[in-house]
Formats: sequence, structure tokens, C-alpha cells
Amino acid sequence: MASAPVVIILLYVYIRDKYQKEPTGLLLKTLLAGALTTIPIMLVGTWLAKYMVYFSGLQSAAYNAFVVAALNEEFFKFAALYYLIWRHKEFDEKFDGIVYAVFVSLGFALVENIMYVVQYGHETAYIRALTAVPVHAILGITMGYYFSLAKFYKKRRTVNFITALLMPILLHGIYDFILMSQHQMYLLIFIPFLFYLWRSGFKKMKELSDDSRYKFK
Repeated sequence: MASAPVVIILLYVYIRDKYQKEPTGLLLKTLLAGALTTIPIMLVGTWLAKYMVYFSGLQSAAYNAFVVAALNEEFFKFAALYYLIWRHKEFDEKFDGIVYAVFVSLGFALVENIMYVVQYGHETAYIRALTAVPVHAILGITMGYYFSLAKFYKKRRTVNFITALLMPILLHGIYDFILMSQHQMYLLIFIPFLFYLWRSGFKKMKELSDDSRYKFK
């Protein structure tokens, strides 16, 4: 139950890579790297959480969402993606950035999801299958989109490279803050925000998929 949504999304992204499939071994390596990021993320997260005593109310929720969760998780996912993929010879078309970033992101999401389901039961699996797991995938799509732009467009390389890290942090932080705040006003925008994430993710996938199609015509 914990792994099924991850597998389904991974297969979907793999199928969407229509023109030049990535090597299975490298995909599994990026998935494993994402799973292994759980270790430093948990260690750093525990250290960062100690400073939550200095905040209260919405400030505490914001610190937890944007720093303990978003900054911590997305930094290590980005580091794994950069280390494995940036100079790899298989990173030779724009859609590849999305594929590899999603595999890294969902490697982490797989371990996280298993931990949540084991701790809180199968009801959590249903909820996270529709929310947290797809959101991790969309964060991966966002990271991979700008990662590819940084790779293949020299003119704005630095801006896109930085955006590949900062945009997932921002979106991840907003998602977690809405939930952690437990504020009725913020919770009202949760579904519209999810819709925005989904729409944005599919749009980015289509754009880079179309670019790859032109390359292989």
C-alpha cells in the first residue's frame, strides 16, 4: 500500500519519456540515492527541530514547514540529483532532467511513505497516495524542469540552476505550511493549491516532452 502509488507514478513518468529511454540501472541508482537521502534528512531534521522552541504559533509552523521539512529535504534531493546526473553522458535531452529528478524525489517519498503507513496504518496510505506522494513527484518535476533548463540553456544557467533548488523548496514549504498551520483560512486553499501543483507539473512535462520530440524528428 505504501509503495503502490510510488511505483505507479514512476511507471507513468518512465512511459512519458517517449523518445530515448534512460538506462534501467541508472534509474534504479537514482531511486536508491533518493531513498538514502532519508538518512541525512532525518539527522539534519532532528537537529533543526531543536530550534523550534524559539518559535510559536504560525511562526513555528512556518519554520517547521520551510526549514525543517522543505529546505532540508529538497537540498539533499537536489544534491543527489546533481552528483549523479549533471555530468552524466545519459543526461542528453531536456526531459531527462524530469525523469531523474522524479526518481530521486520518489526514492525519498517511498521510504517516507513506508514509515508513515507502518506508524499510522492503512488509512494514511490512502490519503498520502492522493496528496503527499504526488506532491513529491511534482516537486521532482519542478526541480528536473529547471535542472534541464540550466543544463541546456547557457544564457540563464545560473538562474535556472538556483531555481531548480529554490522553487521546490518554496512549493514544498507552502504545502506543508498549509497543513501544519491548521488555520481554517489556509486550509481553504489546500485543494486549489494541489490543483495548481498538478496543472503546473503536467505543463512542465509536456513542454520538455515536446522539446525532446523535435530533437528526435
